[in-house]
Amino acid sequence: MNAAPSLLGAIRAGLLCRCPNCGQGRLFAGFLRVADVCPVCGFDLKAADSGDGPAVFVILIAGFVACFGLVIHEVIARPPWWLLLLIWPAVGLISSLSLLWPTKSLLIALQLHHRAGQGRSDG
Repeated sequence: MNAAPSLLGAIRAGLLCRCPNCGQGRLFAGFLRVADVCPVCGFDLKAADSGDGPAVFVILIAGFVACFGLVIHEVIARPPWWLLLLIWPAVGLISSLSLLWPTKSLLIALQLHHRAGQGRSDG
């Protein structure tokens, strides 16, 4: 196992959806499935698990953007209701889907940087 990446290296690799170890290989093998190993450095990514963290962050960020935008749009422009129903669910969906990859990748890279592992009881 190589040394943990620097904080800036981990953030860069995370936002670019690259291997958190080398910063070069693709992290994802599917839409949200993490590759088993990095194709560039061979780093074992099977243990990389971000849990529900990315989904929580994405829900909070995308929900805020969509709800705040809807309220401001309604107050300022007073558009018909069908226009609000056309625009703002689409904004929420697009922002959610576009934030999932970088958020999951960033959390995995930060786990490696901080050498996070399974919780255990030494007692």
